[in-house]
Amino acid sequence: MVTLVRMASPLRLVFLLVIHRVSGQYCGVGYRSSHICALKGSTVTVYCNYTYPTGYRIRKVFWTKTNEYEDSCEAEYPDLSEDPDYRQRFQYLGDKQQNCTIRLSNVTQKDLQNYYFRFITNKHGGKLFGKPEVTLTVTDLQVESPKRVTEGDPVRLTCKSSCDLTDRATFIWYRNSQPLTERRDRNNQLLLQSVRREDADRYSCALQGHTYISPAVQLSVTREYRFSHFSVSVSISSSGVIVEGDSVTLICSSDSNPPAEMSWFKGRTFVGSGKIYSISKISSDHSGEYKCKSSNEHGEKYSEAVTLNVMYPPKSASVSIIQFGQILEGDSVTLICSSDSNPPALNFIWFKENQSSSVGSGQSFSALQSGRFYCEAHNQHGSQRSDAVTVTGEGLIKVRGDKTNDTHYKQAICCTKW
Repeated sequence: MVTLVRMASPLRLVFLLVIHRVSGQYCGVGYRSSHICALKGSTVTVYCNYTYPTGYRIRKVFWTKTNEYEDSCEAEYPDLSEDPDYRQRFQYLGDKQQNCTIRLSNVTQKDLQNYYFRFITNKHGGKLFGKPEVTLTVTDLQVESPKRVTEGDPVRLTCKSSCDLTDRATFIWYRNSQPLTERRDRNNQLLLQSVRREDADRYSCALQGHTYISPAVQLSVTREYRFSHFSVSVSISSSGVIVEGDSVTLICSSDSNPPAEMSWFKGRTFVGSGKIYSISKISSDHSGEYKCKSSNEHGEKYSEAVTLNVMYPPKSASVSIIQFGQILEGDSVTLICSSDSNPPALNFIWFKENQSSSVGSGQSFSALQSGRFYCEAHNQHGSQRSDAVTVTGEGLIKVRGDKTNDTHYKQAICCTKW
C-alpha cells in the first residue's frame, strides 16, 4: 500500500489516497480533507472520490466507522447508513462510479469518530478500505471575556472553539440575546473601544447560517472609584414630624461600582450596618445627626448628615423656688415650673391641692399664702403634672425701721417639698 499526499494550493485541498494494485491495475480512495472541525448542530459534508480498474463492477459502496485500526481489507464493517444513531442524519451523495461524498446533519459530540469509505467489486480481492481515515471533531462556542473591566478601558471579547473550524466562518455577536448587526465579520473577536457602564450586559456569539448560539457571558464594568465620581446620600422614610413612639427608617443610597457596604453613625458613634437603618418606637434619646458611610475595595465616602428631631410631650416637670427666707409681711414666694419637652412647653397651669380650679397660669407663680402647690406643663403633644411643694408660715419676726420707732412685722415663709 502506498500513501500519497498532495497539496492543491488554490483550494488548499488535501487528498489522502490509498492505492491498491489489483491485477496490474490500481484502485484507491481519496478524501478532500482528513480532519474536519464542525460546529455542534451543523451539517458536515465529507468530499470523497474513488477509482477501480476497468472491467470491474461495483457491488456495494458504504461508509463505516471504527475505533480500532485494522489493516485488513477483508474484514467486515457495519454500514453507517444502517446504524440507528446515523440513519436519520446520514445521506450518501455519491454514486457507484467514482463519487463517494456524504453528508451528516445535526452533528453532536457523539459523532467525534474516525470515518472510512468502503467499496466492494465483483472480483476476488476487489475490496478496498479507505485508509487513513477522515477524523470528525465537533466543537461548541465559548465567549472568553475579562472577569472585570474598568470604565473607559478597551475590552476584547473572543468567540472560541476547541478546534479550527474547517469552513470559513462569519461570526455574529449577540448582546442580551439581540444581534449586534454591525458586528458581522470573519474575525472571532468583538472589540469595545471605550467600555461604559451601559455596556455591562450578557454577550454571546454564533456563526452566520447556524442556529447554535454560545452560552452568554456577563461583562462586569467597574466605575473608577474616586470621591468626585460617585455620591452617597441618606433619605428618611417619614418626611413629616417625628413624634416619640413612631417608627423611622433611614435609607443609604450610593452609585458606587462594585456595590458598597453601608455603615451608620450617630455623630461619631457606630450604630449599625446595611443599606437600611430602622428605629422602632423612637425616643428623645435618638435625636441627633446621622451619617452613612459607603465602602468598597476602592475606597469609602460619607454622606451628608441628616438630623432626627424627635418631638415629645413634657416630662420631668418640677417646681423650683427663686425666693426663700425672711420676707416682709405681705410679700410673696415665687415658684417656677420647669419641664423637658420638644417643642418647649409654653402653657403652664398652677393648682393648689384640695381646690378644683386653677390658681394661676404662666411659667412663674407668686404664692401669697401657705399651702401645697403644683403645676402642669403643656405642649401640642401632651402634658405632665409636677410633684407638689409646700409653702408654710412660721410665726412673726419683729423688724425695726432705720429712722423711726415704728415696728414692722415680718412673716417668715418657708417652702419645702412634701
